[in-house]
Amino acid sequence: MNGTVTYVPMTPVLGEPVSVALPEPSGESGDPVPLLWSVDAGRQGDVAVRLAADVLDDGEKERAAAFVRETDRRCYITAHVALRTMLGAWLGMEPGAVRLHREPCLSCGGPHGRPATADGPVHFSLSHSGSVALLACAAVPVGVDVEALPRPEVVREIGGELHPRETAELSALPEAGRPAAFARGWARKEAYLKGLGIGLSRSLSLDYLGTGPQAVNHPAGWLIGDVLAPAGFAAAVAVRSPSPPSPSRSSFATSSAAVPRYGTATP
Repeated sequence: MNGTVTYVPMTPVLGEPVSVALPEPSGESGDPVPLLWSVDAGRQGDVAVRLAADVLDDGEKERAAAFVRETDRRCYITAHVALRTMLGAWLGMEPGAVRLHREPCLSCGGPHGRPATADGPVHFSLSHSGSVALLACAAVPVGVDVEALPRPEVVREIGGELHPRETAELSALPEAGRPAAFARGWARKEAYLKGLGIGLSRSLSLDYLGTGPQAVNHPAGWLIGDVLAPAGFAAAVAVRSPSPPSPSRSSFATSSAAVPRYGTATP
């Protein structure tokens, strides 16, 4: 994968038989390629809700029932039904049989790290914003993020939390162009941090991923790509390349409680 790649995710038909072909490595270096799906609760929510009783586990059903807003509940259900469908197709299992758990957090050791399954050698990531959800599976650690374009005041409030070069890029743009650039940079950043398994416990200012129209910078051991998203959204994927260096605990410079954020995302 190079800096100009923009992935086009598949849109699955929920409730129908699904088969997936494991992506082949790309390029001379054999860079790993993720399988990407995009779903929309506005269009696929009714089917997902019907499937949920047989697909989601008890914990997912409890979390879905806890949402106050019906739109949030439908998005959660649609995203998790799609995730289980994707994992089931990858692993050759029924979606409802896939066992999900959380790995220990790399920052604090708590039970809220990278999502995982013991049912086979697959890594996955899920993010949702509004009614849109983006999902990825890969043979190596992977992270995805999708973000609705923020309001201009949100960019003004938290744009300075990004890498200094990214903050400078935003400042150089006319105000009308800043929300899209901010969303691109944030999506790349969060996809990478979720791929690491640490999320926003790592300072947003440490890594330069850029806010321009193309993802042109890749942290050591990682490949960052943009993902085609619906109008009004930005999305990105981060995939670990072979034999990457591991970030040290000392690099987890900011606690998640201190990091401002916008939108809604699920690791």
